[in-house]
This record gives sequence, structure tokens and C-alpha cells, in this order.
Amino acid sequence: MRHGAATHESPLEWWRPQSAAPAHADAPAVPVALSPGSAVPFWSLMGFTFVLLFAPQSYFPALAALRPAFLLAGLGIGFYVYDRWSRRQPIVVWTRELRLVCYLALWAAAGIPFSIWPGGSFALMADNYVKTLAIFCLLSHVAVGTARLRQVAWSLTFMAIGLSGFAVYNYLTGAVIENQRLLGNEGSLTKNPNDMALMINLIVPLTVGLFLTSKEAHTRAVLLTAIGLEAATVVLTYSRAGALTLGLIFFLYFWKLRRRPERKLFYAVLVAGVLALPLLPSAYFDRLGTITDIQADRTGSAQERWADMVIAMKKSLSNPIKGSGIGMNVLTMNEERQTWRAVHNVYLELALDLGFPGLVLFVMLLTSCIQGTLWAQRRSRPGRGHALFHMAEGVQVSLIAYAVAAMFHPVSYHFYFYYIAGLAVAVRRLSAAESGVRA
Repeated sequence: MRHGAATHESPLEWWRPQSAAPAHADAPAVPVALSPGSAVPFWSLMGFTFVLLFAPQSYFPALAALRPAFLLAGLGIGFYVYDRWSRRQPIVVWTRELRLVCYLALWAAAGIPFSIWPGGSFALMADNYVKTLAIFCLLSHVAVGTARLRQVAWSLTFMAIGLSGFAVYNYLTGAVIENQRLLGNEGSLTKNPNDMALMINLIVPLTVGLFLTSKEAHTRAVLLTAIGLEAATVVLTYSRAGALTLGLIFFLYFWKLRRRPERKLFYAVLVAGVLALPLLPSAYFDRLGTITDIQADRTGSAQERWADMVIAMKKSLSNPIKGSGIGMNVLTMNEERQTWRAVHNVYLELALDLGFPGLVLFVMLLTSCIQGTLWAQRRSRPGRGHALFHMAEGVQVSLIAYAVAAMFHPVSYHFYFYYIAGLAVAVRRLSAAESGVRA
């Protein structure tokens, strides 16, 4: 429905999604497509995120019968559809990223009949991946507002503080999992220490973005404390990938802030971090040393993961077009080893499962999301007075952090990337609306 022309439309045309205008690149944006709408879908989504990260039903078994994650996700999607329908607005706004997601999902679905285990591929697609994509779509549509973006960042920051509390408690009480690694909590995305480190690292740039947009001293003190807790949590996980990703985040902000007034405070934080290094146990540095010296890893995990990546590269080259089917990389690799473990590399996982076409579609999606945040930053100004710039910058750093961390995690179909990607789409759409151009 075009702005200012509602009275000339057929009553049956209101549901049609906005089509890309062939007009000049600076044509006015369509405000109706950017309306955040009801708050119910948004806060349902935040509640869903909380359940994913903390799994309250594991601590309070009575909640399990309610299926809180399913309930909140269904509530959010249902209210979103009703809200858009009742206000005669398009349900879906088709962006480049959403189209790429659909192409990727269709390619994965088309490969299910040819999978080495069609039933397993269908189960993963229906039980996991479709839900992940639904949350991506919902987030990209309900977070289109500076206030909403900041609320997402604040919600995730407080959740990260909660995760830090679990990590510190488990560290002090000796709660560990395999190889004596720190236990996170019962959340599906944060129980494994490597997953915990990945989740925290994706939140760190959003917390930094909030810090850079806040003016009150007490608010900045809270956020600075949160950043310190998040960094400490990544260290406590003893995750090598987590340490590399956290280092990359600090380097990116060092580069971005080098000519801004905030650089002085960043230097102070950096000095404090360096001074804290002697407080870390020697075992932590021994573990990080296995990044460059694989054979020094006494647990054998570094050697196993390197061997798995070699096998995955060979297998993906032997079946480069259709792959072995979504989620089937473990079965494919078990033709050469019997460990029932996924390859710890998103890119190789996708190449094995979906072939190189699937991998290319994902890389295009990741690249498009990063480009969208850059596009948004070019149309806004840095400084504490411009929240959108710093939120776009934070989302961009999170995406780059994921792009690197993805080389060490088997999380192709999980929420980690798609959550940040949804924020990237929201950032670009909001920037287009504020600057009066089409994204």
C-alpha cells in the first residue's frame, strides 16, 4: 500500500508486499513498511530469547508442560500477523536478505529427497532450521525503530550479565563438563563452554554500542561493568575460538575509535585488560598456545578438529553440488571416522550438507548483512547523539565476529547468526526511513 494513495487502492490489494521501486535511488521510503507495530510480538520475542539462553523449565520442571519457547514464539508470530493484518499492512517486507534466506531454505528443502538420510534431514529442517528462520524474519520486522534496537541490546546485555553469573558460580563450585571445561547453564545455546563464549561475544558489540550512545555517567558505569563481565566470562570458558573472537572485537573497536573522542576511554580499558593478564591462570595461556601448536593439546580436541576439517574438505569436493543433505555432515564424515561429531566449521558444514551452492548463498547473505550495516553507518553520524550509527556499528562488529568464529563452531542452523542478521536487516530499513531513501 503506497503512502498517500490508500483511497485509490482496491480493497483486495492491501496484503501485497511492497515491490521494489524502479525510481531514483533517493526516492522517498515507504513509512508504513517500517512501522514497528504492537509491542506484544517484540516482547514475546525477547521472552523467547530468554528461554533459549536460560531454559527456566530445566530449573522449574513445572514450566516444561507449558513449552515456554514454543508458546512465546507462537504468541509473537501470531500477534505480529494479526497486528499487521488489522492495520492493513503487508505481512512481509521483502528485502535482499530475506530473499537470500528463502533461496537458502528452498535449496536445503530441495535436497532432502536426495539426502543420505531423508528422514533426518526433514526433522532438522522442520524442528530447527524453519524455527530459526521464522525468528530471523520476526526480529527483522519488529525491531525497526531506534528505541526497539536499544531495547534488544539492553535485553541481551542483561541476559549476558545473567550468563556471567552462571559462569562465575559454576567456576567457583567446580561445575564442569567434558575435559574439565566450565559448564554454562541448561540453555541449549549456552550449556557448552564454546557456545557460551560465542553467544557472549555476539552480545559484546551491542553492549559497546549502548555504551557509546549513553550520556549518563551511571548508565555508562553499568555498561562498562557489563562489558568487563562479558569479557571475563569468555575467558572463564577457556574457549580458544572465544579468545580469538574477543580479541578480534577489541581490535575492530580499536580501529574504529582511533580518531573519535571515545578512544581515550577505550585505551584505559585496554590498559586495564593488559594489567589483568597476570591474574589469569597459566593453564589458560597453555590452552591458547594450542591454537598455533596443535600437537600440544593434551585433550586431543585440537588434533581431532583439524583432522575433521581435512576430511570435510575432501568430502565436500567429492560432492560439490547437492551435498549430502541438511544436517548429514556427521554421517558423511563417518565414512572415514566413527566419532559422531559435527565438523566444527560452519562453512565446511554447509559445503558438506548443501554443496557449494548452499555455501555461496550463505556467504552472500552474510556479506549482504554486513554491507547493510555499512550502508546505514554512511547515512548517519558517529557520536553519543546518534544512536543508530553506533547500533549499526555494533551489529556490524557482531557479524564480523561471527564470520570468524564460524570457522570453529558447528552452528550453521542455530540462532546465533540469524539473530544478529535480523538486527542487521532492521538497522538498514530504519536507516533508509530516517534518511528518506530506499535501502
